Amino acid sequence: MTRSSTRPTSRDVAQAAGVSQAAVSLVLGDKWRGRVSQTTAERVREAARELGYRPNLAARNLRLGRTRTVLLVVPALTTEFFAGVYTGAARVAAEHGFGVVLYPSPEGIGPARDPFASAQTALDGVLASSMAADALTAIRGDQLPLVMLDSDPTGSLGAATVNLDIADGVRQVAEHLLALGHRRILHLAADVPSWTFDVRARELAARLAPVPGTELRTARAPISIDGALAATETALTTPGTRPTAVVCDDDKLAAGAYKALRRLGLRVPDDVSVTGLDDLALATAIDPELTTVRLDAELFGERGMQALLAVLEGRQPDSGDIPVHLVVRGSTAPPPTSA
Repeated sequence: MTRSSTRPTSRDVAQAAGVSQAAVSLVLGDKWRGRVSQTTAERVREAARELGYRPNLAARNLRLGRTRTVLLVVPALTTEFFAGVYTGAARVAAEHGFGVVLYPSPEGIGPARDPFASAQTALDGVLASSMAADALTAIRGDQLPLVMLDSDPTGSLGAATVNLDIADGVRQVAEHLLALGHRRILHLAADVPSWTFDVRARELAARLAPVPGTELRTARAPISIDGALAATETALTTPGTRPTAVVCDDDKLAAGAYKALRRLGLRVPDDVSVTGLDDLALATAIDPELTTVRLDAELFGERGMQALLAVLEGRQPDSGDIPVHLVVRGSTAPPPTSA
């Protein structure tokens, strides 16, 4: 096939593939299944590639009344985790001819300011990560399809909810520490009113409670290294028997715990073991490297976007939480024999 000097049209593709323009529209709009054969669909796609054909999305959107744009709302851009969520979501969106606008909502709680004069007319749907359920009223209005990420499925405003299996991640942490012999645990909890952090606290308490001789203390800290340092230092200098392990709600908190322990003359993991949750690049930048739960942020974003596309097409999204797994490194060991 030779390319024309003018922009190829769907008619050109139809002629090259030996099909109707309607068939071209079905195939390139990804609505061909059950209507044309797979062989025909492949022939149309090959013809489109050879001709360098690109659908006129602007004209198509005018006909359909859609912008093919999705808003991804995240709590902040200060962690690589949400960059991974965006990367995964944008990859799936691009495969289906959608663009993704990223919008950080400060703190991730309370009503988010509408980033558009009228979101209902500027967007096709919203993907909201780690948000309180009431944070999206202004953006969503009463019209936009919404998929929630990392949110309570029973109280969600969304048409679907996609979650990582955070509870299982905490279970893996608890079982790892218990197997090493730890019984006195400090939970360094994120001081953020969010379902995902509530899950972590509940699951840790539930896993430790049935084991004889366990003691669980909680210290709350903002998700910052300085905040975690201060909270850990306070918790470990209060009267009482010192914990032998610190379970942190995320890796940044763990880095702050490391600093506090070193200021107090304590060694990780000889005196106190530390665990995190996320497996950010930070986890292998600190010494010793951090035992933490790996969350696949890109897969999370992909699954979220797939769920939103399903909602937009009137299909039932896939169900089931995304598996996570514990990565054991040098920050955990049996408690000191004197403990």
